[in-house]
Amino acid sequence: MDELGVALFMHPNGFTEANRLLDHYLNNVIGNPLDTTVAVSHLIFDGVMERNPGLKVLLAHAGGYIAHYWARMDHAHRARPDCRTVISKPPSSYLEKFYFDTITFDTGMLGSLVDLYGAKHVVMGSDYPYDMADDTPVQSVQSVEGL
Repeated sequence: MDELGVALFMHPNGFTEANRLLDHYLNNVIGNPLDTTVAVSHLIFDGVMERNPGLKVLLAHAGGYIAHYWARMDHAHRARPDCRTVISKPPSSYLEKFYFDTITFDTGMLGSLVDLYGAKHVVMGSDYPYDMADDTPVQSVQSVEGL
C-alpha cells in the first residue's frame, strides 16, 4: 500500500473481550474507538509507520482516543526503554501520517482534529446506515470554524 500510494481504511469489527462492554452498548460507544486506538498504537510502536514512511491510514470514529491522548504515548517513549526499542521518534510524530474521519459528534473535538492534524487529514465520515451514524455530516463539517 505504501508503494502504491493507496490509503488503508481501518474500521473495527467487534471488540476483543466484548462481554465486559455489553451493557449500555459500550461495545460500540467506547469499544470501537478503543479498538482503533489499540490498532494505531501497535502500528506506531511496532514500527510499521516508521518502516513505511508513505503509508496513509484513514481511521474511523475520528481516530478513537489516539488523536486526543497522544501525549501519554510520548511520555512512555521518554520514560520506558521498552517503548523505544523499535521506533526512533516520539509516537505522536507518526500521527501526521494518519487521516481521521469527522465522526466526533462535537464541533470542538472536530475543530481540534483540524487544528492538530490539518484539514487535509480530516475527511468526512457518516457511519451510515448504522444507529451511531452522524446523520448530518455536511452540517457537522460546516459548523467548525475555519473550514
